[in-house]
Amino acid sequence: MILLPAIDIRQGKCVRLLQGRPEQETIYFQDPVAVAQDWEAKGAEWLHLVDLDGAMSVGFENRTIAKEIFRTLRIPVQFGGGLREKQDVEEMLDAGAARVILGTAAVRRPEFLADIVSRRPEEVVVGIDAREGFVATHGWNRLEKLDVIAFARMLVQCGVRRVVYTDITKDGMLMGPNVEATRQLALETQLKVIASGGVASLEDLRRLAELQLCGVEGVIVGKALYEGRLSLREAIEALRTQ
Repeated sequence: MILLPAIDIRQGKCVRLLQGRPEQETIYFQDPVAVAQDWEAKGAEWLHLVDLDGAMSVGFENRTIAKEIFRTLRIPVQFGGGLREKQDVEEMLDAGAARVILGTAAVRRPEFLADIVSRRPEEVVVGIDAREGFVATHGWNRLEKLDVIAFARMLVQCGVRRVVYTDITKDGMLMGPNVEATRQLALETQLKVIASGGVASLEDLRRLAELQLCGVEGVIVGKALYEGRLSLREAIEALRTQ
């Protein structure tokens, strides 16, 4: 199972939000590029990069920083946040992103999603952001009347192969991931799943690693790494030994 350190960029800085709320922001570093280089130097095999301003529709200046990270790193980077048009997707893939993550656009425009996936099936990932079993969009600010599993099944019909699943209520809380919901999503859809939200300990990682046979192939970790609850090397080793 692959561990992906998370870098969330807001107003040019490396931050973490509590359950996606901008008013609950912690700034960890001023230079996201340096943070990305540090994660690579410490052994990261992938990086998860999000433009929070783009996700919240308040600007796209962070894309310049993202492109610098693509150029600087040797490891692959998946990028999300504000990708709502074909040209957005093409821009970031052409700039060097290994994968792009679609969120709101995937919910609102399934025909757009199907077209993009048909062109780039391994390079397009859908972010399923969930709150109490329903899908959230627009930077987690809007809750749709759309059941997570029903939405995931629609994604399969559109040709999607991989999703990032985040339980918003767990994100940034350091209280453990929603293992059961992650398991259910993988088993009921046969999608490749990258788990996100709530990881706080090596035990959390080991519990997720047990889901590999279900189709869970990776886990995104942010706050626990930034606050020193986990070391990246120990976390990677915990996933490899399961």
